[in-house]
Amino acid sequence: MTWLVTGGAGYIGAHVVRAFTEQGIGAVILDDLSSGHESFVPEGVPFVRGSILDGELVLDTLRTHSITGVVHVAGFKYAGVSVQRPLHTYAQNVTGTLSLLGAMEEAGVGRIVFSSSAAVYGTPDTDLVTEATAKNPQSPYGESKLIGEWLLHDQGVAQNLAHTSLRYFNVVGSGYPDVYDTSPHNLFPLVFEALLDGRTPRINGNDYPTPDGTCVRDYIHVADLARSHVAAARRLDAGESIEPVYNLGSGDGVSVGEIMTAMRDVTGIEFEPEVAPRRAGDPARIVASGELAARDLDWTMRHTLTEMVSSAWSARSQA
Repeated sequence: MTWLVTGGAGYIGAHVVRAFTEQGIGAVILDDLSSGHESFVPEGVPFVRGSILDGELVLDTLRTHSITGVVHVAGFKYAGVSVQRPLHTYAQNVTGTLSLLGAMEEAGVGRIVFSSSAAVYGTPDTDLVTEATAKNPQSPYGESKLIGEWLLHDQGVAQNLAHTSLRYFNVVGSGYPDVYDTSPHNLFPLVFEALLDGRTPRINGNDYPTPDGTCVRDYIHVADLARSHVAAARRLDAGESIEPVYNLGSGDGVSVGEIMTAMRDVTGIEFEPEVAPRRAGDPARIVASGELAARDLDWTMRHTLTEMVSSAWSARSQA
């Protein structure tokens, strides 16, 4: 079997591609390099540069490489920016997914693993999010991911598409020395760039009702995430029963304060983070249960917080 990974030259996608190839499964990458890097593409893995919005290119890629399934990671992933750029967000994430599904239908490709997001929940009124928690996205990004899940469901009914969607919060760490998070909006790279530039990292609020006053979130290692994408693909290939959605959650979470302490310990750079005001709408704690994914998708937290930080810092330091 050979799987197409859309967005496979990005931080998460590149880890998914390598997880596939390490388990002996063929992979092909389709990426427009808007946020990915050609240097992240492993040697020997076919790379097609282009957008999922180009339906003819997607169709040609599916047919040329005899693709049997798709892991759909490509998309515009910046929730905050999506509020200022809703049309761009919907074009990339909704129209792009429509284009991909149309090409899959025409090529007869009937399996897809969708990289969704815990942003579909918005600000939940529960300390532990499950797949049944009410969906209330509060950004065009979160809305676009929920629409993507609806599209998979409806296409599954109409065309017997085998599918599952994986929802997750904050992806960190690195599984390889040459792949690291380059997002200008994520916490880990923001802290690393501040430290490398001699600036003081900043946190938003330290007066929340949590043990240390800072927000508590799910942080999961990217290699663990990639492994569960492969497990989902294998399950679809085998025709085994699979849930329509899974949370890849830690079950307990870590605080931003704990992350800052780990950053100091790992980097050896002493700093006291600057405390900025709370960001509007930031809940004190959002953590997801990963029980269903642990049951079906080989999901578990294999890395400690220190290992997450050290692997990410090592890869960034070698860049």
